[in-house]
Amino acid sequence: MVQNGRLAGNAERGGKRRMRSKLERRQVVEETMRPGAPSVAVIARAHGVNANQVFNWRKLYHAGRLDDKVPATELLPVRISETSRQEYPRAERPDIAPVASGAIHIELGRVRIRIDGSVDPENLRIILEQLGR
Repeated sequence: MVQNGRLAGNAERGGKRRMRSKLERRQVVEETMRPGAPSVAVIARAHGVNANQVFNWRKLYHAGRLDDKVPATELLPVRISETSRQEYPRAERPDIAPVASGAIHIELGRVRIRIDGSVDPENLRIILEQLGR
């Protein structure tokens, strides 16, 4: 439909925009990548989508953001030992200042701890010992 010399989109005609699932978007993108496939514009038109939208989906596809499966958070194993701190001698370097950046995130059951900046090793040891009980 043409209104005032320009094409009217679904929203301007009072229609609803169709929301496509990740699976549908991935299928359209994969169709554009097949050998001998017609242009992105032709494929987009066949699916009732703007070609610019398909190009955006292709970026998401290449970034791995159109996968059905959400990658699980990877956790590293941690072991709390009974060894006392004195058994590990610390190299004293008075000429080097401690680094004050970084963060430590600890989740154990319903307990969540976040430590930002520089951390006093003794306080961290006490926290970990209490969590291990």
